[in-house]
Amino acid sequence: MDPPVRLLGCSPRGSLREALEAGDEDLGHARVLRLNWVGRTVGSVLEGEIIAWIPSAHGRGLVDLTLDPWSRRLPRAAREAWDVWWRERQSEPNSWARCSSQGREFWFDRAREAANPYGPDPEPGSTYHLDGRHVTDAPAFHCALGEAVNGPGGYFGHDLSAVADCLRGGYGAEPPFTLVWHDADVARTCLGVTPYRDRRPPTFEELLTFLTDNGVDVRIA
Repeated sequence: MDPPVRLLGCSPRGSLREALEAGDEDLGHARVLRLNWVGRTVGSVLEGEIIAWIPSAHGRGLVDLTLDPWSRRLPRAAREAWDVWWRERQSEPNSWARCSSQGREFWFDRAREAANPYGPDPEPGSTYHLDGRHVTDAPAFHCALGEAVNGPGGYFGHDLSAVADCLRGGYGAEPPFTLVWHDADVARTCLGVTPYRDRRPPTFEELLTFLTDNGVDVRIA
């Protein structure tokens, strides 16, 4: 398990403040959250038991807490993804491409939260454009597909099972529709080559078959 963590300059409130004022030894537990620029939660960083405290040098009434974590610290890849989600919604195309392959897994968590609800799907027969310049691995494909359907920061499944669920409606597109895949040669070269965790990711041809079988007319551009 990870070593204790020092939380500097904390402002105690509620039950923690009452426990400190009463001199209780049991201070309870705490969860460290990553917030975005408007103060909304992006993700949970760490959770554990408060085992010690001292007055903080960072200001009157503040304390430094020592936390004994019972959850593992998230990897640096989470920070990559959460830095991208500093804004409440994405406005820059391909912002996910700044994340590593592992970072994109954390990127999906926030994209999925922002996805509900999208509202009524457009009429079947719509056309969407997938920017394939950065589709070098399976997570990249799903990031690009979500953006193609729902714009920057959009979500349309984080794996093929989730994409199948999205294709049932309610996530921005419902078959039949056309997907124009630009710069598809990048995916044709990269996908399905490097093992992903304990399984091989789908190849470019397997993705085409999956989409076609589910009512998507894929045009290679």
